[in-house]
Amino acid sequence: MALDPLCLFCKIIESEIPADIVFRNENVVAFNDINPQAPTHVLVIPTIHTENAAGLAKISGTITAALFTAAAEIAEQRGLNGYRTVFNTGIDAGQSVSHAHMHLLGGRGLAWPPG
Repeated sequence: MALDPLCLFCKIIESEIPADIVFRNENVVAFNDINPQAPTHVLVIPTIHTENAAGLAKISGTITAALFTAAAEIAEQRGLNGYRTVFNTGIDAGQSVSHAHMHLLGGRGLAWPPG
């Protein structure tokens, strides 16, 4: 899938706008969230454009797996004892950017249930 020239995250992938990139490979880019909700709050995104996690699941299991692999590597690099991965899918779930992305949260105790 092509990148969307109007998508904020696609612009980060293309280095058109700055981000604090913490991981990058051919399938994934990860960067620190600009409004962190935990000491570690990283957004892990596919390097292809798809609107949300449901769309990503339909087009590429390989890239979906790559997101989880990247999250695990980042968590290990940061020495996290535990972490949470979250996909917000759609407006009602709180998705604010229409590009599939995983939130990696950690660095403190995380209560359940959230929100």
